[in-house]
Amino acid sequence: MYLLYAFLVLLSLSDSSSSNCPGRCSCDSLQSVQCYRLIEVPSRIPSTTKRLYISHSKIKHLQLTNFTQMLALEDFILLASGTESVENNTFKTLSTLKTLELWKNKLRRVPTALPASLEVLRLNDNSIHVLHGSDFEGLKKLKILELKNNLISSFSPSVLSSLVSLQRLMMDGNNMESVAGPLPLPHLEYMSLENNKLHLIPGSFFTSVQSLQFLSFSGNLLTKIPTNLPKSLLSLKMERNQLKVVRFRDMKHLENLSHLYLSENSLSSVDGAQLLANLTTLELSQNQLQMLPLRLPARLQKLDCSNNLIQKVTVEDFQDLRDLKHLFLDNNIVSLFEAGALQRCSQLSNLALEQNLLLSIPLRLPGTLARLDLKGNAIQDIAERELKDLKQLQVLNLRNNKISALDLKALEGLPRLRHLYLDGNPWNCTCSLLRAREVLKAKGTDVRGGQCAAPAERRGESWMSSKKIMRQCEHHLHLTEKSKEAKKKSKPEDHPSIRINMDDDYYDYEID
Repeated sequence: MYLLYAFLVLLSLSDSSSSNCPGRCSCDSLQSVQCYRLIEVPSRIPSTTKRLYISHSKIKHLQLTNFTQMLALEDFILLASGTESVENNTFKTLSTLKTLELWKNKLRRVPTALPASLEVLRLNDNSIHVLHGSDFEGLKKLKILELKNNLISSFSPSVLSSLVSLQRLMMDGNNMESVAGPLPLPHLEYMSLENNKLHLIPGSFFTSVQSLQFLSFSGNLLTKIPTNLPKSLLSLKMERNQLKVVRFRDMKHLENLSHLYLSENSLSSVDGAQLLANLTTLELSQNQLQMLPLRLPARLQKLDCSNNLIQKVTVEDFQDLRDLKHLFLDNNIVSLFEAGALQRCSQLSNLALEQNLLLSIPLRLPGTLARLDLKGNAIQDIAERELKDLKQLQVLNLRNNKISALDLKALEGLPRLRHLYLDGNPWNCTCSLLRAREVLKAKGTDVRGGQCAAPAERRGESWMSSKKIMRQCEHHLHLTEKSKEAKKKSKPEDHPSIRINMDDDYYDYEID
C-alpha cells in the first residue's frame, strides 16, 4: 500500500497541467507551482507563475539568476530547505512580489534590497542575529513582519522607520534583553515580543504607536506592566513574567481594554481592576492569590483564578458581576463557599471548582449553569436542594470525591443533563444505584461510573458494567414483583384505588 501511495504521489507531481513544469514540482492552472526535495531552484519555472512554494529541500544559496524569468511572481515561500545565504539584489527585480516567506532555514541576516512591492515578510526560525536599517529601506507597503525564533539580542526601533504601513510585528522567541523607543510605527495594530529576556520597557516606547490593539510581552522578565500604553489597546498579554504588583491606576486610560492576561506571575493580591471599565476577560491563574480580586469591573465575563491559594468564596466577592459567564476557581484550597455567593451572576454558564476542599456542593448556584466541575473535592453526598435549581445543567463532574450513593430525586431535577462523571468515588453498589444509572441512561445522560467499594463481595467491580450485580438486582426485582402481585390478588378489595409504583420500591432495594 505504501509503495502504491508513493507511486501515485510521484505520478501527480510529474503529471502537471503544463509540459514545462519542472521535475519534483506540480503546476496548476492558477499559475501556482509547488516543489519538494530539490537541490536548487528549478530553471524551467513557467514565466507566468504567480506563486512558487518550495519545501523540505537542500538549497544552500539563493541567487539573482534563480528568479530572472519570474516576472509575474507574487508569492515566494521557501520552507525548511537549509538555505544559509541570499545573494545581494536577488529579489530586487521582482516588482510584483507581495509575499516573501523564508521559514525554517539557516539565514544569518535579512536579505538585502527587497522589492518595494512587498507586503508580507516572514523570516521565522532562522539564525538572524542583528537587524540593520538598510534591511527594510523602501518597504513602504509592508504590512506584516515576522522574525520569530531567531537570535536577535537587541532591538532599536529606528531600524523599522521605513515601515510606515506596518500593521503586524512579531519577534517572539529571540534573545532580546532590551528595547529602545520610541517605536515609529503609526499604523501598527498587532505586536508580539513573547519569550524574550526583556527586563524593562522604556516609557517612550509607545509614544508614536497610537493604533495598537493587541500587545503581548508574555514570557519575559518584566516586574511591572509597561507605562504609557496606547489608549487604543484591546488586549494585553503579560503571562509568565515576574509581576508582583499591578497598579491599575497607571492603566485607567485604557478605556478600550477588554482582555487582560496576567497568569503565571507572582501576584499575591489584585485590587482596583474596576478602573478598566470595559474589561471582559481577566486571567490570573498560577499566581499566589490568597483571596479573590477586589473591586472587579462590572462587565467582566470571564474570570480565571485557578491554581492559586484562595480559601473562601463569599457573596461580597461577586455581588456586582451580573455579566460573568465563566468562572474558574479550580486547584485552590477553597473550603468555604457561602450559600448564594454567585446568585447575582445571572449569566454564569461555566463553573470550575475541581481540586478544592469542599465538603458539599455549594447551595443556591445560578440556574443558568451549563457545566459544573467539582472533581477532586471531599463531597460525600448529593442533596436535592443543592441541584434543584440547575435546570440548564448539561455537564456535572463529580469524579474523585467521597460519594457512595446517588440521590435519584436530585438527579431527576436536571432535565438537560447530558454528561455525568462519577468515577473515583467509593460506591456502595446497591440495586438502587443501578436503577439510578438506568434511569439516567434512559433519558440520554452519558454516565461514567467507577468501581464498587461495598459490599465486600463486589469490591473492585465496575457498577457500570458488572453482569453479576445486574443479575442479582434483576432477581430481587422479580421476587418483589411476585410478592406484590400475590398481595394484590389475595386482597383485591383492600385499597382498590391505590396504584403501586414499582419504580419507587425498586429504588430502595440493596444487595444483601
